[in-house]
Amino acid sequence: MHVLSVSSLKGGVGKTTVALGLASAAFARGLKTLVIDLDPQCDATTGLGAVGEFKTTVASVLKNPKHNVVSASIVSSTWGKVGGGSVDVMVGSPRSIHHDTPHPTVRQTWKLEEGLHNVETIYDLVIIDTPPSINALTRTAWVASDRVLIVTEPGIFSVVAADRAIRALEEVRTAITKRVRPLGILVNRHRPASKEQDFRVQELNEMFPGLLIPNYLEERAHLQQTQGAARPIHTWPGEGAIEIADFFTDLLDRAMLAFEEPNEEVTVEKPKEKRKFFRRHKRGSKRPEIVTIETAIEELGEVVEPIAIAEEPNESFEAIETNDLAQQPQSEWTEPSWQDDEVVAQQEEVSTNTGSWNFKLEIEQPEEDQR
Repeated sequence: MHVLSVSSLKGGVGKTTVALGLASAAFARGLKTLVIDLDPQCDATTGLGAVGEFKTTVASVLKNPKHNVVSASIVSSTWGKVGGGSVDVMVGSPRSIHHDTPHPTVRQTWKLEEGLHNVETIYDLVIIDTPPSINALTRTAWVASDRVLIVTEPGIFSVVAADRAIRALEEVRTAITKRVRPLGILVNRHRPASKEQDFRVQELNEMFPGLLIPNYLEERAHLQQTQGAARPIHTWPGEGAIEIADFFTDLLDRAMLAFEEPNEEVTVEKPKEKRKFFRRHKRGSKRPEIVTIETAIEELGEVVEPIAIAEEPNESFEAIETNDLAQQPQSEWTEPSWQDDEVVAQQEEVSTNTGSWNFKLEIEQPEEDQR
């Protein structure tokens, strides 16, 4: 399973349009695709035809990324009615804004990765539509991603936002995971006749050599029409729609080639003595093997020696009562802990010194200190 985030730090540049276009290309190719709507505006959810009241959404996953919660937050899109592909959506919610804190902890940014760990065998491609900010939701998406596509317009403010996005992505690579990389910078709503836009495109080329995607997406009415009808662009009639569909097909090919490149794994230094980091459920890691009670009894029965029964029960009982039990150390009864084993027992905030903003590491007290 590959994960691609579509991001922009400036609103109104067509980020959701690009995410849905990529989903349409994956739909036409027959890839089992999941679109995660992290934007509290929920435009991607609407564009995929998932309209209604949903009890479990992406906000629920960010709070509790368990398997049953993740499964309940995913619904089928209406795209399947007009083609043979399959695109599901993790329903967006305005409540996800409560998880968009400006200074999230590392544990908070790992929530979506934990959730995707539960469905990685189901989907071929995951596309995440992020909010236009650099707060917790965007960082959470980047931590769970293999590649990030930055969408921009050829304007001064969008160019500045693209620069901030590339710098912030590099900070996430340094602080948390080196697996994520930029796929490139996509220029949307391009007008070839505009000298100002041509100047800004050239500026982007000079600022980010090799990152600017050579093909630009022009403003077309077909995109708005398909979104209003909740249909993929690859099923929309007309030559203009075919040109746009071919553009997103080439963009998907670029992403699939990038996914084949080897990823750098996270290098985690050995924690200090008497301290350890919280448990991380990463995609691709092996799940614990489930053993039945019968199998456990059979395996334990091979090593446990049978207890010898004395011929005279009274004498054996007296011997055990007076000698063996008296010599055994008596353990004091302690109140059981009802906390989840993944809940940290003691937290300390440690700055990771990432530059313009800080992450905070949550540190768990080891079991030997809890006794």
